[in-house]
Amino acid sequence: MSLTAATPPLHTTHLLRRTTLNRLFAAIYATGIVTLIHHHFQNLLHATTFSSAATTTTFLIADLVLTFMWTTTTSFRLYPTDRKVFPENLEKVLPKKDFPALDIFICTADPYKEPPMNVVNTALSLMAYDYPPEKISVYVSDDGGSELTLFAFFEAAKFAKIWIPFCRENNIVDRCPEAFFRSNEMTFSDGPKIKAMYEKMKLKVESVVDRGSISAEYIANEYVRKAFDKWDKDFNRYDHPAVIQVLLESGQEQDIKGSPMPNLIYVSREKNRVFPHNFKAGALNTLLRVSAVMTNAPIVLTQDCDMYSNDPKTPQQMLCFYADQSIRHNLGYVQFPQRFQGINSADIYASEYKRLYVINPGGMDGLKGPCYVGSGCFFIRRVFFGRPSSPELPEVRQHWPDNVVEKPITDQQVLEMAHEVAGSNYEQNTTWGSTMGFRYGSLSEDFFTGLHQHCRGWKSLFFNPIRPAFLGDLPISLFDALNQNRRWCIGLLEVVFSEYNPLTYGSRFMGPLMGLAYAHNAFWPIWSIPIIIYSLVPQLALLNGVSIFPEVTSMWFLLYIFLFFGANVQDCLDYMLARGTFQQWWNDQRMWFIRGLSSYLFGFIEFSIKHLGIASKGFHVTSKVVDNELSKRYDNGVFEFGVPSPMFVPLGTVAIINFLAFASGILRILMGESTDGLFGQMFLSFFGVVNSWPIYEAMVWRNDKGKMPQVITAISSLIGVTCCMLVWLVSNA
Repeated sequence: MSLTAATPPLHTTHLLRRTTLNRLFAAIYATGIVTLIHHHFQNLLHATTFSSAATTTTFLIADLVLTFMWTTTTSFRLYPTDRKVFPENLEKVLPKKDFPALDIFICTADPYKEPPMNVVNTALSLMAYDYPPEKISVYVSDDGGSELTLFAFFEAAKFAKIWIPFCRENNIVDRCPEAFFRSNEMTFSDGPKIKAMYEKMKLKVESVVDRGSISAEYIANEYVRKAFDKWDKDFNRYDHPAVIQVLLESGQEQDIKGSPMPNLIYVSREKNRVFPHNFKAGALNTLLRVSAVMTNAPIVLTQDCDMYSNDPKTPQQMLCFYADQSIRHNLGYVQFPQRFQGINSADIYASEYKRLYVINPGGMDGLKGPCYVGSGCFFIRRVFFGRPSSPELPEVRQHWPDNVVEKPITDQQVLEMAHEVAGSNYEQNTTWGSTMGFRYGSLSEDFFTGLHQHCRGWKSLFFNPIRPAFLGDLPISLFDALNQNRRWCIGLLEVVFSEYNPLTYGSRFMGPLMGLAYAHNAFWPIWSIPIIIYSLVPQLALLNGVSIFPEVTSMWFLLYIFLFFGANVQDCLDYMLARGTFQQWWNDQRMWFIRGLSSYLFGFIEFSIKHLGIASKGFHVTSKVVDNELSKRYDNGVFEFGVPSPMFVPLGTVAIINFLAFASGILRILMGESTDGLFGQMFLSFFGVVNSWPIYEAMVWRNDKGKMPQVITAISSLIGVTCCMLVWLVSNA
């Protein structure tokens, strides 16, 4: 904390107590790694047969990848920090009347995969912030251009006039209506009445979505009818004009208690088949320009459509950093972690991504700050327009970060300019997406944007409050979880194979530790290399009784034991110190194994296909629709396969090979054969069998709809048995 002694503290920061132990262990562990790599090279130099040379080379490659990824992970452990804020002191430094205006961006793309009521709940929770309402503007980007989503927000605008004062008068913390009515008894006098109004709105919106059209009875007046006239027979999600609809105007609209309302604006950028859409980054840049024309708040919050506010005082927590003049000059953004509701107790799909959203950002916070992770991030608007010391002002005055908007948002000239900047060809011959705004060139636009901002000299902060600032939905089927991860991997590889590689470009501008920290995420897909090698090679060798690891009595075997258990024990401690449980950690490492054989591998394959000029699937929205039976299985900790996805084939194949290898090892023991040199392979096979247990259940004895599809089971079995037979035939030829 760098405020003067006379100033009440707004925030503090300190290194975690385990920092010294982390550094000491890193030195010891690095010595072990170097020793092992040297041992591999020595074995390679003295290899007498092709098979021994090939085996040594294979494990050398695997261990070099593991070494690299361990090095990137260690960058998070050298300066891990924790921050505290004191919002009770905020108004002594920054009076409420001087609170900066806040523009909030919410992005949605498909009313059938992202139900409009979910988006409405997110918007209502943010509009109800404990913050001057006239300083809040919520912009909803509908990249699907759906009249169903617009209809939902017409209804939400009416309900907001009742909901917001109800929250403020009763000091309600859960300001997402769905979350509040689900978890609270109606102890407030007008609670049942408001709940009935909410349920009526919800029923109306969901019936419109189910029907796929808006009946005339729901068109309240001429203003609403004109809004929907834009959806003619030629209007579709890939080809339509810009739609900007002001649903609430702060200067004109009041709630039922007479207080001003926040601004609420629906935006669907123009699309056609000529100009690129640039997916989410393009939608965010459109919001950046439209908001600049209409309100131009100095602070911008980006929010996923299913990630609602869980604490109405979150903006004050952010302002504890923003109000500190000593760090404000190069503070680009404040990142809050993504946290999720509805996670089953074991978190079977590791959907919490505790490392990505909590542990690693805390480690980067001691350097130059965390990555941008797409949601729950408060940006200083200036960060999108150049360096802290020398901003590159955009061509149009209305887009300047310090421009003051004086006209109302419904002024005709303002609306015309907003439609112009939302045009599909507006960015042609400009630097939007390259030097201004959110960055293009990667499906992981959040990661890419944060990388650019840090390289330009901006810093960021990570704040992880005890009460989650935001809560969101998560995938509850294995296919959706892996498909989301596969898409991220493609975007990350797009960064790796660009001129902005974190190891080269990033390290040059941010320093080596930040470069390694960014590289950890960017190189996710290469985890598949050691995972595939250690999941197959030792097991296939075990089937033939071939020893490839040192004997148990060897010092080299102890080195393997130290490296394996050292990494896993430290990882487990990090996880549990971040408020996790041992069972959750176990499932997290299982999902690391599963992702390595599926989403990491297929992400790399799809990236390669794309760069060979073959059409790929591109961006897919993860479904947020919940199936009741699927939800019950998830709550009971049962893995959901169900979909005949090619990503499940490697999982089934490896599960079968590990089972056969372990069974053959047990058989050798029962037959009295010596297994001293096979213990390491027996252990890895057993580890693979334990991790594959949900796969065996899904392949063999489950009968529900979430079991492994028979075609995947048949293909996996055929490949697995064929691999075992081929290896046996080759070794006995």
